[in-house]
Order: sequence, then C-alpha cells, then structure tokens
Amino acid sequence: MYKLLYSPASPFVRKVRVVLEELGLVDDVELVEVATTPLAPAAEVTAEHALRKIPALIRPEGCTLYDSRVITRYLDARARGGLYPESHIWETLTLEATGDGIMEAAVLMVYEKRLRPEDKQDHGWIEAQWGKIENALDVLSDRWMSHLAGPLDAGQIAIGCALGYLDFRHPEREWRTGRGALDDWYAVFAERASMRRTSPF
Repeated sequence: MYKLLYSPASPFVRKVRVVLEELGLVDDVELVEVATTPLAPAAEVTAEHALRKIPALIRPEGCTLYDSRVITRYLDARARGGLYPESHIWETLTLEATGDGIMEAAVLMVYEKRLRPEDKQDHGWIEAQWGKIENALDVLSDRWMSHLAGPLDAGQIAIGCALGYLDFRHPEREWRTGRGALDDWYAVFAERASMRRTSPF
C-alpha cells in the first residue's frame, strides 16, 4: 500500500490530498502524520525525502516520490485522471507553479515568525514574501480567470489550496480586497467535496 507522509496544515500536502480525493484514490494511500519543521525534521521524513520535506509518497514498487508536483502528476498518470491535459499542458503547469509559489512564500512567512527569535525576525523579508503573493494574486485576477473557470485541472487545485492557506495562516492580510472575481471563484471552488474534506481548519 502507498503511504503519504503528511501534516494536515501543509498546503503542499493538501494539494496532494485534494488530487487523491478528485481521482478516487483515497483508499489506496495510508496517511502517515508527522510532526516536522526545517529545524527539527522528523526521522521518517529524513529517511524518505532527500530534502527533509513533506509531502513524500512511499511506493511499494519503487522509489519514494517527493515534491508535490511530482506526486500529483504521478497520481494523475496512474489514474488517467486528466488533471494535466495535453491540450493546454503548459498553461496548467504554469498555473500550478504559480499556486505553489504562493504557498512557498506564505509558508516562509510562517517560518520566519515561528522559527526565529522575535528579535531576529526580518520584517522587511516577510513583507517581500507578501509582495510576491500580492503580485501573483493580481496576475491571476488579470490574466487567468478564464482558465480558472474551465474544466478542473492541477493548476486550479494548486490555486485553490494556495488561497485556502492564505485564509488559514494569513487571514489578517485580507487577500480578497480588490480581487472580487478571484474571491468569487474561490468561494465556489472551496465548496468542492475534496476541498472540504482536506480543510486544515
């Protein structure tokens, strides 16, 4: 049986879990919860992921897969789910990379506040990460709404999980302000059964 090393708070893990839900593969994968941070990586994570991160998908038939984009693409290929459609594969991959970039910047903001002593926190660096997120949100609003409104793909899942993480960890930033179309899209997307079942709240 497959095993997924995970934490329910990780947006990258959530992306994999949403894909499992959407592809009907939930019963094929055992969730193994780990408590891990960059400063104190869990032993299970160190053993399976070269960079000591989550998620990691342990496979009985081959090497452990890591990086959420590798795992989601593997699962989609295994299920022939169509979440990476060849007809617009580059758009899908670019949108997924945008969602992952938002998640990465948002996670780094959390790490700066939680893992550094208060007197050593770099607030300018935190704001620079938020600047990346805001720019990405503006680009999504200006250029990507038609793609987001199309058939479900991996890019949409990444964006949905990224926006959910902003609500979870950075609600005071009010990402919705001035982005009504993106807000409306997310309000509908967040009601998908896969999103509700993987919510970190």
